[in-house]
Amino acid sequence: MSVELKIINPTISELCAIVGGQLELIGDADATSPVSALTTSSADAAAGAVFCAIKGSRVDGADFITDAVSKGAVCVITSRIPDEAREGGMSFAAILVDNVIGAIGTFAGWYRDHSKAKFIAITGSVGKTTTKEMVAAVASSVYKTHKTQGNYNNELGLPLTLLELAPDDEVSVLELGMSDLGEIEYMSRLAKPDIAIVTNIGTSHLATLGTRENICRAKLEICTGLTEGGIVLLNADEPLLFEKADELPYDVRLMSIYNRKGDYRALNIRTTADGLTFDMIYDNKAVTNIDIPIHGKHNVYNALSAYAVGTVLGMTDDQIRRGLLAFVGAEMRQRIYDIGGITLIDDCYNASPESMRAAIDVLVSIAARNDKRPLALLGDMLELGDYSRLMHDQLGQYAAQAKVSKLFCYGMMSDVVAEAAIKKGIRAENVFVCLDTRDPQTMANMILDIAQEGDILLVKASRAIHAERVIECLKKKLQKIRHQRQQK
Repeated sequence: MSVELKIINPTISELCAIVGGQLELIGDADATSPVSALTTSSADAAAGAVFCAIKGSRVDGADFITDAVSKGAVCVITSRIPDEAREGGMSFAAILVDNVIGAIGTFAGWYRDHSKAKFIAITGSVGKTTTKEMVAAVASSVYKTHKTQGNYNNELGLPLTLLELAPDDEVSVLELGMSDLGEIEYMSRLAKPDIAIVTNIGTSHLATLGTRENICRAKLEICTGLTEGGIVLLNADEPLLFEKADELPYDVRLMSIYNRKGDYRALNIRTTADGLTFDMIYDNKAVTNIDIPIHGKHNVYNALSAYAVGTVLGMTDDQIRRGLLAFVGAEMRQRIYDIGGITLIDDCYNASPESMRAAIDVLVSIAARNDKRPLALLGDMLELGDYSRLMHDQLGQYAAQAKVSKLFCYGMMSDVVAEAAIKKGIRAENVFVCLDTRDPQTMANMILDIAQEGDILLVKASRAIHAERVIECLKKKLQKIRHQRQQK
């Protein structure tokens, strides 16, 4: 990735001091030259850029220093300088550090301090990306808003996101992911949020953290970098978060549907053709008929957080409503569209037990409202550790209880899901299994053999399962069938 430094351009010597590195000038390099961009790919290097030579498990960025410099990079941040680069007759500055990714983070934290924007940081086991998009949609209705793009929410992605800030950005909405303790604390200290949001505590990362209590502890690390007077938004319907609310030494505000102590509490949630409508009580007043263009009761929590951010930013109710209506879901997250007469719910970016159940609820609700058959492709959920078999068994049971009409199980745990669903009441002839995720066409063929025009199909799995490949196979096969019909 390459980012243009739009707020401030430090010189090479200043950059070296910021990251605490050792400066070495090769050839005729000038330490007073300003740095105008930063890149982690030598292919994207350009004049005035600093190339960050990250060492990965298979590739060492230091081996591409010569390539980056030949494209115009004036500086490299690296843990070593290969002989071919040092002796190749090229001129460049090298900032030697022990940890290149850590140096990028240090620079990003310094760069963030030169922005005048209000910073909102979001984490949670489920819903953080949707919440990020909703918050950004609300803020964008009034303010110039910067946000995390794609999945740049880790210890490298967050610093690169911060380095994308522009001088006129007024609000920055940042997503913070994690896989272990300490990671969110590190990112929070870089981001220094004015508002921190924890959407919920789920069961993802049980493989590394062991318990939901440890997951809660990891998520609450987001408070570590809060600015003075910062605000924390928590889901009051999550017991682990609600229990911590009074213990946190911050201004805590609670989002809820059921908990009467919620500062922002949703009521009268109704399903519409385009999404959801709900009423809300906050600050001793009622706001009625708030519309969000997305299905699923769980998304009301995301909307409550976005509404709360809007009020903290000083926006009016009308401005917040307008922002929520402008919300568009991220790619592969509950995107609903038609393929060959089948309504597809494309929600295959990631999956956890909580988000799987929520997605099934959305599927069944849409199908019932339109008097259609609910079909579901449910792929493996990862990072569940010793709980994996239990969670997949419960998933199959939930699909059966929800009255999924046809169940397509995909992945190494698909037999567990299928067996549980059959035991709970789905007829065996309505359950289909594909263990091999390297063969998406087989899964797609199973679906096409069963699906009928008008059916509603949910596709959801953990990201590493690549369930979107099944969707692509479906599209190609349906397109081929349509073309053949047109030729007759």
